[in-house]
Amino acid sequence: MGSDDLHKKRKSQTLKQKQRKIGTKKPYDRVLIVCEGSKTEPLYFKALREEYQLHTANIEICNSSGSDPISIVNHAKIRYREAKNERNSFDRVYCVFDKDQHANYKPAIKTLESLAPKNTFFAITSIPCFEYWILLHFSYTTRPYVATHRKSAADSVISELKKYIPHYEKNVNIFDMIKGSTSFAITNAKKANESAQRGSTDNPSTKIVYLVEDLINLLECK
Repeated sequence: MGSDDLHKKRKSQTLKQKQRKIGTKKPYDRVLIVCEGSKTEPLYFKALREEYQLHTANIEICNSSGSDPISIVNHAKIRYREAKNERNSFDRVYCVFDKDQHANYKPAIKTLESLAPKNTFFAITSIPCFEYWILLHFSYTTRPYVATHRKSAADSVISELKKYIPHYEKNVNIFDMIKGSTSFAITNAKKANESAQRGSTDNPSTKIVYLVEDLINLLECK
């Protein structure tokens, strides 16, 4: 091999290394997930992305600056527009937020439903909170969670979850503790959502299951 060929080979290898560092989009859908602040949700989805070896250039996970559902939707709109201007659009945008005691819960959902292009922006809601999805990894329950004078509906879910994860707290990555029960949680969540629909209620329910399934299905496109 001549010196010119060696130089070209090294140059090619360097270029490939740089591309890997930057993050080259893989030949499957590009998805944006926007969650509340630095809470459990973004930690969970980042760990899931790593577990299934989905590329960071395809699955972007952002933390909104606020926990209010409208803040999450606005952050998603801005990031979607930025990516479109960069000619690197997202195929789907998921806004992950709880119902709990948020006053702007319904307005946020209506805003997402009105955004263009259609079938691109989705509300991934949990009622009353994300921890209900985690709880379904351990047990199936459709008991409604309501606020009392002592605790919020979300606090009631967390109290029940602590029967299985005694030291559970927000902002802690619990994915490794529950990843082995993902299929069980998917089955439970779908059953719970169907039960809620039959009862004309949303308490409890979670759409996290549909986002998780979408990410898992991307594995078939890798």
